[in-house]
Amino acid sequence: MKQLLKSREIWLFLALVAVVIGTTLRSPAFGSFDNLLGIFNNSSMLIILALGQMVVIITRSIDLSMAANLALSGMCVALINAGYPEIPVPVLVLIATACGTILGAFNGLLIWKLGIPSIVVTLGTLTIYRGVIFLIAGGKWVNADQLSPAFIQGTRLDILGMPLLSWCAIAITLAFFVMMTRTATGRSIYAVGVNPTASVYAGINLGKTIFLAFCISGLVSGLCGYLWVSRYVIGSVEVAKGYELSIIAACVIGGVSIAGGIGTVAGTVLGALFLGLVNSALPVINISPFWQMAISGAAIILAVVFNARGERRQGRIILKNTRSDP
Repeated sequence: MKQLLKSREIWLFLALVAVVIGTTLRSPAFGSFDNLLGIFNNSSMLIILALGQMVVIITRSIDLSMAANLALSGMCVALINAGYPEIPVPVLVLIATACGTILGAFNGLLIWKLGIPSIVVTLGTLTIYRGVIFLIAGGKWVNADQLSPAFIQGTRLDILGMPLLSWCAIAITLAFFVMMTRTATGRSIYAVGVNPTASVYAGINLGKTIFLAFCISGLVSGLCGYLWVSRYVIGSVEVAKGYELSIIAACVIGGVSIAGGIGTVAGTVLGALFLGLVNSALPVINISPFWQMAISGAAIILAVVFNARGERRQGRIILKNTRSDP
């Protein structure tokens, strides 16, 4: 029981329940199944993006360009759809995913081959990708009347009572869970984060693993590029601007250590849901949604402090056990 209570995921789940109960007491409609399903659907893209960021952070890196990657990939497929509406939506999804993967690979290549810190690389490419959007679109937006009905309806398809967007989040969550817990790739990612030097001696290619992590974050960013434009029916240089903070906040709240090597799929998903739930609850309790960024920032600081205390405590236990050995 004590071990269960030490689980970050359990406490996050209890926090989610507390927010739902507290807000429902203020507004009974908040706790309805349809409303909670809507909140999950609204949080779906954050879940997908946070999972991609989780993989990167576990390798002791960070990707600040995910939102810009999303915006550029989304603009590419929006422009293609506006010019060639006969192209099937699945092909556009593949194009967006490929575009995002290439952009992520570009980040990974710079970090791997040139040894530039990930925060510097992705801060630079964040600006580059936003600039490219402006160039290819000529500073214009792609609006609903320029997009085909099939493109727009892609994320709104109802399957077994849930939108396709929600099913995408569930499927990708399962895929990440399998990858991180059941494959050599997942074990390599954790190993690189826990101890890069030891992982090299274990035969793991450090550079390739980090490169792969950025390809994964790019892939989900590209996918969300289509999902975002389809859902919000707009493509512009401003799409998802500042969303990087929410993505990182979801990871950190979910227990992903900025120092690397620690993080779970379940925790990351719960972290994203917590942010989505809190943001939905703010208007209900008469708090301006503009506080969202401040809350995300505060949540990051608190979560980092919590993580750091937990890691120090774990370190003390290891030292204590070592000293007690004969």
